[in-house]
Amino acid sequence: MLKYSKMITKGELLKYFREKVIHPVNFDDIVYQLNLSAKEKRPLKRLLKELSKSGEIIITRKGRFAPSQEMNLVTGFFESHKEGYGFVIMDKPGERDIFIPSWATMGAMNNDRVVCRVENWQKREGCIIRILERVHKKIPGRFEKSRTGFYVKPKDKSFPFDIIIPRGKEDGAKDGDFVIAEIIEYPSIRKPPTAKIVKILEKIEDPKSEIEAIIDEFNLPRKFPQKVSEEAKNIINYHEKSLKNRVAKRKDLTSLKTITIDGEQAKDFDDAISIKIEKHGYTLFVHIADVGFYVGWDTAIDLEARQRGTSVYFPDRVIPMLPKELSEDICSLKPGIPRHVFTVEMDFDRDGNRINTKFYPATIISDERLTYTIVKKILVDNDVTLRKRYFNILQELETMAELSGLLRNKRLERGSLDFDLPEPEVILDLKGNLEAIIIAERNLAHIIIEEFMISANEAVAEYLERIGVPSIYRVHEEPDQTKLDQLIRFCKSILNIKTPIKSLNYSNLLKTIKGKKEEEIITYMLLRSLKLARYSTINVGHFGLASKCYTHFTSPIRRYPDLAVHRVLREFLYKGHTSERRLKELETKLEEIAHHSSYMERIAEKAEREVVDAMRVWFMKDKVGEEFDARIVNITPYGLKLRLKDFFVEGFLHVSFMTDDFYIFNEKSMELFGKHTKKRYRMGQELKVRIDKVDIEEREIIFDVCN
Repeated sequence: MLKYSKMITKGELLKYFREKVIHPVNFDDIVYQLNLSAKEKRPLKRLLKELSKSGEIIITRKGRFAPSQEMNLVTGFFESHKEGYGFVIMDKPGERDIFIPSWATMGAMNNDRVVCRVENWQKREGCIIRILERVHKKIPGRFEKSRTGFYVKPKDKSFPFDIIIPRGKEDGAKDGDFVIAEIIEYPSIRKPPTAKIVKILEKIEDPKSEIEAIIDEFNLPRKFPQKVSEEAKNIINYHEKSLKNRVAKRKDLTSLKTITIDGEQAKDFDDAISIKIEKHGYTLFVHIADVGFYVGWDTAIDLEARQRGTSVYFPDRVIPMLPKELSEDICSLKPGIPRHVFTVEMDFDRDGNRINTKFYPATIISDERLTYTIVKKILVDNDVTLRKRYFNILQELETMAELSGLLRNKRLERGSLDFDLPEPEVILDLKGNLEAIIIAERNLAHIIIEEFMISANEAVAEYLERIGVPSIYRVHEEPDQTKLDQLIRFCKSILNIKTPIKSLNYSNLLKTIKGKKEEEIITYMLLRSLKLARYSTINVGHFGLASKCYTHFTSPIRRYPDLAVHRVLREFLYKGHTSERRLKELETKLEEIAHHSSYMERIAEKAEREVVDAMRVWFMKDKVGEEFDARIVNITPYGLKLRLKDFFVEGFLHVSFMTDDFYIFNEKSMELFGKHTKKRYRMGQELKVRIDKVDIEEREIIFDVCN
């Protein structure tokens, strides 16, 4: 019999299930085996309910309790496909996804957190037995009327069903309206979801109203609750006093030459850098806005930031994670103003090896606010005027470029993947009108910041893992073998390799194709074969960076996991040790943060992509009938995805438009070939296309082949 002298914790209860429970047990068994008193029964019921809700234990049909892993049960996020089937991406990193047939989804919707029973470990197949968390409450779509009633066809194609709208719940919506439907009853095995109309979206008239519609579609917040705004104002008042009263408890780095390097439009400067040349080599200072100093755990601002998870960036605005009083004012590392930071000080030898690290709160004054463009002109273009203007920091900039080059080479040598893919950048004029869509430039200045932030993130992650405290890691798992096999077949075909390939070294392949015409196509295929990076309290390394231990620490203004890691580092850097109870409490909290932040990151990225797609459509709407040179960037059984040469705009050429033959898709070689003419369409191939249709509502551009 186990003995507990104080109230049992969630961690202790989990340990009991993992180590002592060999078959399902009832409530009285647990009370007896843990030697709990009568007054401890109610807290035990609460803990059992919490663990059951999180999927860590399971309640059998007979009301007994058992650990999930003993019953072939796993928890994770459901990733649905428009055909109805899907995959469970397991919470535990390092595990392959579980395939869920369409009949076994139990009505789970895309991104729902679920419990899955694995029926066949070898085939990685299973069925969903419980839905732990429904993430979709409001769904955008088109309101339609049929003979039998009303329904909404979701805009997101990953939803394989329509949503029933009961009579009286249509709120004035008319056939064809775009609406937001709020779920009343979630789908089950036997019936589709039902909902009520809560908003009829206005007709989209211009790009700005398109962005407003996307904000509604993704249920993104437009403003902060009043309590959060009031708390932010109080922090500003406190800030004035804190600089005077608390600066003595910080390291004074105000005399250290310090700069920020960001984009032209940036307002939230959350990182600054300093560098010195020393006898041992280099000392690099990465200063990160000390948001945790102002925002404590579970305050109104903290809870709102945790819910938002991340800032969302659109061409004409930012939906910030933190109120502007913090993100663009007291936490932003503006030039010439004393600012509180959390500094990572790293010593590197002359070969770029990190030999020592220190962490501490400090106060800095940024000497210069530089942009990526300015730094490129100084270091790459040798712009005489700018080199003279910034002569006071010219040596530091050149030293930064030197060190970042060493760090980058070492990272690539260890197998880190260097994806240098073109990204679209939407250009607006002074009035906010759409002007152009171009390829975003990535230059030496971007590389400097990227390498220094990676180094700081690794240093923090390694320290927290070494002292053995709970933390949030940024993990990136190795690709599934099945996807790897598909990629090998594709690479053999497109590179015309005759010899067998049993394994694939991603890093070496990227080096091999550098500068070749196939580079972009193969790089996209590599990306598609990889899993998405995510947050986890379990460290399994970062495959893409070839890093054994990685976290996110350098952007606490715009990413919540960074803020959480700041707090963990501060707590254990000075305490050195803490109670077992505190460790368990923190671990539970960080697990929840990691799950939610991963989900909110996916939502933000999807919303940002939708806006770019929408802007492309608006940009091309007046160009129907015009001809352009294009390049094939993807091939499916349904047709060709092409990108225009003149603009960073993509569209689709449906196979039905290719009327000169019957075209067949070859999955192995990723090409379409004509049954009679033997004409082939391959990745990277160039052809002339005409804009046939621009669909504003569906955000699609349809091409036709020029004769």
